[in-house]
Amino acid sequence: MIRVMIVDDQALVRAGFAMLVRSQPDLVVVAECADGQQCLDTLATVPVDVVLMDVRMPRMDGIEATRLIVERDCATRVLVLTTFDLDEYAFTALRAGASGFLLKDAPPEDLLAAIRTVHAGDAVIAPSTTRRLVETYVRSAPVAPAILDRTTALTDREREVWVAIANGLTNSEIAEALFVSETTVKTHVGHILAKTGVRDRVALVVLAYQTGAVALS
Repeated sequence: MIRVMIVDDQALVRAGFAMLVRSQPDLVVVAECADGQQCLDTLATVPVDVVLMDVRMPRMDGIEATRLIVERDCATRVLVLTTFDLDEYAFTALRAGASGFLLKDAPPEDLLAAIRTVHAGDAVIAPSTTRRLVETYVRSAPVAPAILDRTTALTDREREVWVAIANGLTNSEIAEALFVSETTVKTHVGHILAKTGVRDRVALVVLAYQTGAVALS
């Protein structure tokens, strides 16, 4: 079972998400919180796999709560949900360490898939935000020479996996495309992260565009 915490200052929103999550046989709601501080306090005693995190909340917003969760270096992953399709929310959420960013008006099946994707170690970014996110990062954050040097250490197969990640493929899709097991793909992803020194798959996507491994169309 994937243990889900729902963090939103609106009770009706929490209830709606909880009903959707509880409808799935592999998902369970273990906690509901009204703000970021309550989320952190609850995480100290309740094991959680995925947090559905709102952005605008009293006491402590979702961005700060996400940053503090990531600083704890725990296995809990954060999927940020917001009503606003504004770039700064996506940028700050991902910089804070969120594993995904999705709009609240996404179809229910997309939200359920995002929870499972984030839990599996992949990243999720709202489709409407992805291109702007990558373009902004490429323009404003040139790749450090030291990181660029590390990409030369990737093997041909690791580079294939890296490019596939940048093109939006999940681990299972990469495994199917390369005729290998999903476990093998996960091993490659771990090696790529270690060699490049970046934090997560989102950073790998940005790095692929910054270095020209994948070109903006």
